[in-house]
Amino acid sequence: MSGSDVAECIAALRAGWMSLDEVAERFRRRTWPPARRPVPTSHAEMAQQQDVEPDIPGSFDEVTAAYDRGDLTSHEYRVLSDAVAAAINAAALTDRDEGVGE
Repeated sequence: MSGSDVAECIAALRAGWMSLDEVAERFRRRTWPPARRPVPTSHAEMAQQQDVEPDIPGSFDEVTAAYDRGDLTSHEYRVLSDAVAAAINAAALTDRDEGVGE
């Protein structure tokens, strides 16, 4: 699923072509890129991160932007947020079990 696929799923949800459960299931099976920079470890890093970054296509930023535009209700946003969190947590467990990052 590409960045445009995230927007397409949200558009399909709004149009009634996909159910909330269908979109959530797609989001659960998807690999999500990191949406933000790591937590700064110094004042210099913190200052560098003061500039607002553009949304990252294909990331959770697209879901949040849709909510901010009013394209998702708070209930839909919560369900999709939970689906994204489940996908991210599953990927982290898989990475851990496979020894990625060691």
